[in-house]
Amino acid sequence: MDYQATLEYLLSKLPMYQREGAAAYKKDIGNIIAASKKLGNPEEKFKSIHIAGTNGKGSVAHMIASIMQENGYKVGLYTSPHLKDFRERIKINGEMISKKDIVSFVKNNKVIFDRMRLSFFEFTVAIAFDLFAKENVDIAVIETGLGGRLDSTNIINPELSVITNIGLDHTNLLGNSLEEICLEKAGIIKHNIPVIIGKKQKETTRIFKEACKKRNTTLVYSKAETKYKTDLLGEYQQENIETTITTIKELQKKNWNITEVNIKKGLLRVVKNTSLSGRWQILNNSPLIICDTGHNEDGIRAITKQLKKLQYKKLHFVYGTVNDKNVEKILSILPKDAKYYFCRANVQRGLNENLLRSLGNQIGLEGESYSTVGKALESAKDNANKNDLIFIAGSIFVVAEVV
Repeated sequence: MDYQATLEYLLSKLPMYQREGAAAYKKDIGNIIAASKKLGNPEEKFKSIHIAGTNGKGSVAHMIASIMQENGYKVGLYTSPHLKDFRERIKINGEMISKKDIVSFVKNNKVIFDRMRLSFFEFTVAIAFDLFAKENVDIAVIETGLGGRLDSTNIINPELSVITNIGLDHTNLLGNSLEEICLEKAGIIKHNIPVIIGKKQKETTRIFKEACKKRNTTLVYSKAETKYKTDLLGEYQQENIETTITTIKELQKKNWNITEVNIKKGLLRVVKNTSLSGRWQILNNSPLIICDTGHNEDGIRAITKQLKKLQYKKLHFVYGTVNDKNVEKILSILPKDAKYYFCRANVQRGLNENLLRSLGNQIGLEGESYSTVGKALESAKDNANKNDLIFIAGSIFVVAEVV
């Protein structure tokens, strides 16, 4: 198979949560354990940092990777989902995995992994861990895909575990309360491996304390930091900076050589060093067009909070979402004084644009519906004046179609 055929095999032949929802969520990690054993347990051949959380885990992962790259470390980075290119998920020092490496891995392992019925996510984790081992990375920053306890990445024994925050997302799979979701995220906490918690929340404090006591490990809450800045523009990144700095300080205690200069430069060069996109990303200046991957209740609250601080004449909001979110709740958080362009992302789980418009209209959000993200954005551009703001959010898949 060539690369395109290999990619189609990975995306179409295997179940994928991002496309199918709950049908692709597995109830144990036996598959990835078996697959890893067949590969010679590559996850045991490199050091790692494991990151879970509802919001911010991708940004924190990229910040940590950028800081460590500044010191000259060879850094693997595994994140999900991708925006434009599947290979975004697997990087070393900011460079995406090569097409050749993906084709070669699939060719060598397809038959046996098909027999194991590996999911898309399990297959992708296997590709990443195998590459990081073969390339002898100094450390790999590994982001969970969904939850933590049953996530395919949860076979690593990291230097540190990091949990950014707990919010209501994927409630159909992880639980309907912060406490239930916290139990799933806390599943990445390992024996004698310190865990950094990015946000102290009364609903989760007891659960984290009990998990750490049971696993005989140290619980560290992130601390306020005001002297560090980042090239990532969203105000919510301040919380992610604090989680990152706390993590780096714990790494320093474990004798990782990371200087203050590395930290400051790394935070200011996240986009340059890692190619992270989609986080309060400015796409145009006149009119101002911004996109953000915030998609759950906490993410949308952060967006609306920052929107209130911007100067513009009129807000045009391009919005689409998927069908397993608490849509009515999220819509109720959005600003009322905007013109909405309700749209459907080009994924199987995309919520019908007419239903979305109807739900929005019921709570006072005025706008029209569009069958595609592209049509919605073009209409917003046609209607916007140079002093207006066009904002694009609601789903990672919506943002993926415009960046």
